[in-house]
Parts: sequence; C-alpha cells; structure tokens
Amino acid sequence: MVTTPRRADAVRNRDRVLASARLAVATGDLSLQHNEIARRAGTGVGTVYRHFPTRRALLEALAEDSFTALLDDARAASRQDDALAGVRMLLRALLVRQVTDPAFAEVISSGPEQDECPQSSAHRTELDDLARAVLGRARQTGALRPDLTDDDLRHLVCGTVFALRLGGTPDERVERYLRVLLDGIGAGAAAADGTA
Repeated sequence: MVTTPRRADAVRNRDRVLASARLAVATGDLSLQHNEIARRAGTGVGTVYRHFPTRRALLEALAEDSFTALLDDARAASRQDDALAGVRMLLRALLVRQVTDPAFAEVISSGPEQDECPQSSAHRTELDDLARAVLGRARQTGALRPDLTDDDLRHLVCGTVFALRLGGTPDERVERYLRVLLDGIGAGAAAADGTA
C-alpha cells in the first residue's frame, strides 16, 4: 500500500496545533478544548479535529516525545549489569517523565483500553515488557523484596508522582523520593520488617 505524504501546509498546521496544545498544558490547562487550541494556533477548529479527532488523541500526540524518551531509558535500564541500578534507572525515568510532562502522566496512568493511537498501545506494550525484564532480573538477584508485585510497584510509583506534585519544585525532590522508594522495595526492607 502506497501512502501519500502529507502536504506541507497540513504538516505546518499540525505542528502549530501541537505547539499551542503544549503551551496550554505548560500553563496548567489540560482540558485541551479544541476551540481554544484552534484559537491559540490561529487555525480553524476543523483543522484541529482533522488531526486530532478527540482530546485523547491530542493528549497521546503530546505524550509521544516523553514516551519515546522513556522507552530509550527503559532499554538502557534493561542493559545494566547491576540489576538494582537498572531498577533505579527505570524508576527515575518514570518519575521524571511524569512530573515534567502532565500529558504523558495522564496517558501512562490510564489503562491501555483508553489508548486511541496504535503507537501509544505499542509503546505501552514495549514498556511493560522492558519493565518486567528489569524487575525480573532484580528479583532473580534477590535485590527486591519477594512480596513486591508489579502492581504494587505501579501503585507506589503513582503515589510517589502524586507526592512530588504537592508543593515546591518537584525536580528538587525526585532523588530523595526515589531513594525512599528504593529503600522500601529493596530486599533489605523485607528483612527488616520480617517479611523476607
């Protein structure tokens, strides 16, 4: 099947819409109302709908760069010689991406059934596979507490992201909160509380 390349003006319009949506998100407006995005972009609302038929489609497009960067970090984490260093790298990347990109945070914290773009679902599947590999290796080496499930860790990361967003500058606290999270999920914590 041969696909026709998009016209240059269509690409420019799409880029303007994305730039306007990014600016809205940066100012704390995650509503991504198509009328407002069109006004900011200087395009018709039909242009916004043509490129992004729903808010979710626009949100996923905004999250694409962060998702791609996170996957790069997750691949690097899976290649770490030290299994616990791999877990640290993966968790740090997850925290940083969610704290710095609200669009990505919303996409990653929702279920796969909400994905509208095939690329988002493919990214999610690859991330799950990489995370399982990183965590599996850490479990095999005895670096993680044995009672910790993947779901437990997912919830702990979500809770940590929420805590990071409460007041102050989150990036100043990422390393500290990450250390606390790693201390809690490490095998030493299980030994200390008698669950190992």
